[in-house]
Parts: sequence; structure tokens; C-alpha cells
Amino acid sequence: MKKFIREFKDFAVKGNMIDMVVAVVIGTAFNAVVSTLVKKVIMPPLSLLTEDVTLSNRKYVLREASDKVEEVAIGWGELLEVMVDFVIIAFTIFVVIKGMNRFKSRAEDPK
Repeated sequence: MKKFIREFKDFAVKGNMIDMVVAVVIGTAFNAVVSTLVKKVIMPPLSLLTEDVTLSNRKYVLREASDKVEEVAIGWGELLEVMVDFVIIAFTIFVVIKGMNRFKSRAEDPK
């Protein structure tokens, strides 16, 4: 058991583990920034195309609500917003990694 605990300590304090924790924290904060960018900057102009209805409220109603049953609808607008979030995050990560790789290759091969 002592060996197991020692191995875990060695693993937890290695640079890779700490780098991963920092990456998760920064990634969480970055997600909030991108979500706000999409919801407050990108989606409002797009909502002009949908007659001032925010895209997150857009849906295709399969069954109208009545006194006895709830509405059944496909919320395509919210899906579209999440997809835009994903594309922006993926593109930003791509650009950052591409830049990091460029700097790394220059550092390894200074001409």
C-alpha cells in the first residue's frame, strides 16, 4: 500500500499533472469567454435574419401543448448555438496549436 501511495504522489506532483490541471482551469475560463462571444456578439446579428427571435428559442414543434400534454419540439436553435461555440473553440485551439508548433520548430531548428 505504501508503494501505491508513493507512486501516486510521484504521479500527482509531476509537471505533466500540474500542466493538465492548469490546462483544465484555463480551458474552463476560455469556454466562458467563447460562449459569451457567441451569445452576445455573433448570435445577435444572426437573430436579425430570424426576425428578432434569438436562435436559442427557435424550434420545430412536433405537437402543440394543450391542457393535458406538454409541447413536443425539436430545439434546433440551441443546437445551432452550441455548434457555433464548438466551431469557434476548435478553430481557436487550432490556431493556438499551429502557432505553438511554429515557435517550437523555430526553437529546435534556428537558422
